[in-house]
Amino acid sequence: MRIEGVPASAGYAEGPLFDLDRPPAIYASKATSAEEKTSLEAAIGKAVSRLAAIVETADSDAAGILEFHIAMLEDDALSGPAFASIASGRTADAAWREALDAEIAGYEASDQDYFRARATDLRDIRDQVLRALTEDGGATAPTGAILCGEDIAPTRFLETDWSHGGGIALKAGSTASHVAMLARSRGVPMVVGLREPLAGLAGMALLDAEHGNIVLAPSPAEIGSFRRSSSSFTARQGKARTFLARPAATRAGTAVRVQVNIADPSDVDALDIATCDGVGLMRTEFLFGRILPDEETQYRAYRKVLEWAGDKPVTIRTVDAGGDKPVPGFTVEEGNPFLGLRGIRLSLARLDIFRVQIRALLRAAPHGNLRVMFPMIAIADEYERAAALFAEEQAALAARGVAHKMPPLGIMVEVPSVAIAPEAFSGVAFFSIGSNDLTQYVMAAARDNAAVAHLNSVRHPAVLRLIGSVTAFGRENGIPVSLCGDAGGDPDAIPSLLEAGLRDLSVAPAQLAMAKAAISDVSV
Repeated sequence: MRIEGVPASAGYAEGPLFDLDRPPAIYASKATSAEEKTSLEAAIGKAVSRLAAIVETADSDAAGILEFHIAMLEDDALSGPAFASIASGRTADAAWREALDAEIAGYEASDQDYFRARATDLRDIRDQVLRALTEDGGATAPTGAILCGEDIAPTRFLETDWSHGGGIALKAGSTASHVAMLARSRGVPMVVGLREPLAGLAGMALLDAEHGNIVLAPSPAEIGSFRRSSSSFTARQGKARTFLARPAATRAGTAVRVQVNIADPSDVDALDIATCDGVGLMRTEFLFGRILPDEETQYRAYRKVLEWAGDKPVTIRTVDAGGDKPVPGFTVEEGNPFLGLRGIRLSLARLDIFRVQIRALLRAAPHGNLRVMFPMIAIADEYERAAALFAEEQAALAARGVAHKMPPLGIMVEVPSVAIAPEAFSGVAFFSIGSNDLTQYVMAAARDNAAVAHLNSVRHPAVLRLIGSVTAFGRENGIPVSLCGDAGGDPDAIPSLLEAGLRDLSVAPAQLAMAKAAISDVSV
């Protein structure tokens, strides 16, 4: 039986199915309410300790998620109702489940996307403690298993040992979820949006996360075909690594710049600058966690990456908060945050925060080849206002005798208004196409919704036509154009992007080798 889905992280996995939604082990009730209270306290402590241990080895994105979970677990407002229920005679497991389910229901009923999204975190927190209460050793998947279910929590992904294979197959999920990004960075095969549920199924399965399907109870012929495809994929990966040290070029010898996207300064620690042409996108949202970052914190982060890159360009994006990236104390609650106060709109509404980032960028610029770009630009006035703020802060630093440098200022092309009428932005230093948002806005298909994932394709002619027109406008007017969305690292999309005229792509570090190899196969 073959079930089709959507590839979220390419690769192949062969192993036993493990049901993520299996009922938890039965809790052994205690003799008194005091013992029940002690049991729940110990389980919460155990869950916190488990998460803290994972944080120690997690990257910045994952650590931020886990730290949020720890903060919630340590919040009396979350556990208080459960302890009150225990005092009235409920067992620890029932009290905790009821208290968390009530909280989850409240979040899911919200008309705010942010709170509905947090319901997933609460379900994860609930299950972490229930597992600790029951000491459910059976909740750990066997080595090499294919984890299947409705969805998977980030903590479940992070505590799984992927060193001996395995994969993920989900009925829901999203190619843009935190887990999907983690899976791609670690090379874990993952398929989302399966057209049929896998609940209650068991036995061996074959997960093809290159094409997006899973085969249950495979026949010998299906196993043979699967293993040939898997071997071919592994061979292509091995061959791709030979391209790492070479400049990227098409089969005809046309040079293509390949830069990297990074989310945290630590991302460059394991990356050789010689393997890429610079940083095409450095996100700065990692700095905006529980507390808003001060100028010195930002300056040190930017300086580290600039010094690592040497004379190669580092394009830093001003904070792109909002949408699916809420920041406490900064972003606002909105009914439709993807079309609301996000990106440059939010920065221009909060000049107290934006000016701090601008000063840090200006001070860091002398330490390398910095370029700065603004996200979610829709009209020329937004760019002009942001550029004017840079000029104001530059003058202030100069008056104080503080070392600084004005970097080239460019914009993200992710709002269709810019892609349709780029002539309004002829004064910018460069364009960087954000394929993720541009595609979702052109196709009216959310990039985090598996149900419409088939619509969300950068290879749709409408999206490629806009990319081609922006690239042509840039070439005719001497404005460099690059692309820094996920499509740049997708071997299947790369030929179409090069045909559209792009010659500068920025990809996740884990996709660097495959992207260069894919470019070498294109006949442009």
